[in-house]
Amino acid sequence: MLRPKRMSKLSVAGSKQVMGSVIEVVHDANVLDVSEYDGSWEGFEPGDPGADAEQASEKLVTVRSLKSMLGVDAESVDASRTVSEAEIEQELPELRDRVNDLDDERDDLRDELRGIEERLDAARPFVDLGIDLNLLSGYDSLEVAVGRGDEDSVERELLDAEGVRQYEIFSGGDVLAVFVYPSEHAEGVLDDALVGAAFTSIDVPDAEVAPESYVRELESEKQGIESEIDEIESELDELRGEHAEFLLAAEEHLSIQVQKAEAPLSFATTANTFVAEGWVPTEEYESVNAALKDELGDRIEVEEVERAAFKSDGEAVHEHGEAVADGGTTIGTDEPPVVQDNNGLVQPFEVLVEAIGRPNYDEFDPTALLFLTFPLFFGFMIGDVGYGLVYTAIGGFLYTQYDSPGFKSMGGVTIAAGLATIVFGFLYGEIFGLHTVSEVVWGGHAPLHKGLIPEYSYWVPGWILISAMAALVHLNIGYVLGFFEELQFHGIRAAVVEKLSWIFAMNGLWIFIASKWFQNSKPEFIFTVFNSGEKAAFALGFSGFPVIVGQAGIGLFLLGALLLGLGAPAELVEIFDALVNVLSYARLAAVLLAKAGMAFAVNLFFFGVAVTGEGEHASWHFMTGHAYEVGDMYHGHEVTEIMFGGLMHGGVASLIGGILVLVLGHVLVLALGVTSAGLQAVRLEYYEFFSKFFDGGGREYEPFGHERQFSRQD
Repeated sequence: MLRPKRMSKLSVAGSKQVMGSVIEVVHDANVLDVSEYDGSWEGFEPGDPGADAEQASEKLVTVRSLKSMLGVDAESVDASRTVSEAEIEQELPELRDRVNDLDDERDDLRDELRGIEERLDAARPFVDLGIDLNLLSGYDSLEVAVGRGDEDSVERELLDAEGVRQYEIFSGGDVLAVFVYPSEHAEGVLDDALVGAAFTSIDVPDAEVAPESYVRELESEKQGIESEIDEIESELDELRGEHAEFLLAAEEHLSIQVQKAEAPLSFATTANTFVAEGWVPTEEYESVNAALKDELGDRIEVEEVERAAFKSDGEAVHEHGEAVADGGTTIGTDEPPVVQDNNGLVQPFEVLVEAIGRPNYDEFDPTALLFLTFPLFFGFMIGDVGYGLVYTAIGGFLYTQYDSPGFKSMGGVTIAAGLATIVFGFLYGEIFGLHTVSEVVWGGHAPLHKGLIPEYSYWVPGWILISAMAALVHLNIGYVLGFFEELQFHGIRAAVVEKLSWIFAMNGLWIFIASKWFQNSKPEFIFTVFNSGEKAAFALGFSGFPVIVGQAGIGLFLLGALLLGLGAPAELVEIFDALVNVLSYARLAAVLLAKAGMAFAVNLFFFGVAVTGEGEHASWHFMTGHAYEVGDMYHGHEVTEIMFGGLMHGGVASLIGGILVLVLGHVLVLALGVTSAGLQAVRLEYYEFFSKFFDGGGREYEPFGHERQFSRQD
């Protein structure tokens, strides 16, 4: 699981007479990722496409065009059928002509409809004006302007204008019609006057009737055209329903034809022979070899020319296990594609890895480790049965209701995170921030506490130390994987100075921190969290490493720094990343407390909180039953303070408002759980963990073949 599937390069050589049969066998096997010929062999050229490639491509373009025009949705068709060349030759031209005719007719009608709508938009303002359209133009002695503007502004300009004998302004809605009788020999009086007015001219429709009649005529024409378009749409819908299966099957059939016909473009060929190569999972090599031999026998030569090892420089292995040299032994020098080798539980987490990049063939695949650590980080930070059930339900919905691999993968990740949240929720004894699980399952004494209650506040530094311990485990795994990669890629020296140096430095520094050497200069909780006593979150009797162990830790740290300096002296300035990288994981404890605090605040507003005891021995309790008062007894303890009375105890209006606060508050906490806990967990994986050994950038495995969905072979 930490390595991709082993890949072998398969080579097939033979006469061009059998090339078509080889293509058929390999295509049916659907496991060969074909290598491109790089032109390095003297006397060999890339092959030519099959004779029917151009015709099949043209038909494929036609089919896809028809699919687009008819709006054929592959997801709405759940059937397969056989389709023959004769059927495609007969049906495709007829269907193409019919659909094209209807589409052209629909386009013409849409153009006409747009013209009518533009005329309608131009005519509607004149309806409120109430003047026949033919009366708004065509005068010899009058000047007329129609537009939108301010009537008072227009009138002021007309009064001040020279050459105006008489004027009249008609208004309707926001449209003005201005008539001016100019003085003798005066021209353009109205245009000059309107220059300074708040007025914008509009064109008068060319019609001889009243605006109302003109608009009715246009609307009638519009309805008629829309009716014609609807008829065409109905006919296209009928054609879609009738031919959708045919088009999908034909597209698949033609795609396979084109794929096969263009395959020789990747081969190395002479006038009479060909050589084809590609990568197959090593476990599939024998079955492909057997299929080719069963079909073609001695007319071809099949050979495993390379078996890629998990090294940066690769390793070529003959089919009989004898090493062969690089350089001219294969038709291409492409890197092997990557097929991640993860089981069904782990596979959904590949989507998180591929967000950074597909693993290289020669590096470790971190998907399985992500599957183990990401849900733990997320569940630790949220730790609530109620929230976990919701996350699991959301994940289940995504996984079962969507066919998209991306949605299914995110559903699987969400399910895993939700289940981890439920497990930690039981350990914390919480459901939606309430301690009901603790009381029912653990008798009020859950094994873990988040540390919000004053009497359990000593758990807070405990979670900080737990976060640091998780960091050390997580980062050590990353450095160890990086060490082995460097060992394989560049040898023992590179592995020691680049990875082992950091292992020594980080572990040595933290051994010193956890030791009693200079104990008085260190935070007290380092020595109490795992000790015995009242302030021990985990009573393991550990009060710190002896002084000599701390001194050995410093020695180990200095050795790591020395090794790092031998490899790259400039990196010595980063040596204290051994401290910073681990402290970065304190965000686990921070988000744990933040999310617990938010859930507490939401429940506080609704239920209210009564406090028993004082100081370090104070404990708060949600008033889920009835409201308490100071002096009341709560489970044998006197209530000393009411932190908040609770909206549920304040009357009907308060109860309704409280329910709204409760629901929206917990929805907000759920959402922020994804954006804070989810993103912080992802950040630790990507930035802190992956950076120790993972680069990404691997090539996707693309086998030559096709999984038939809509077409069947005869």
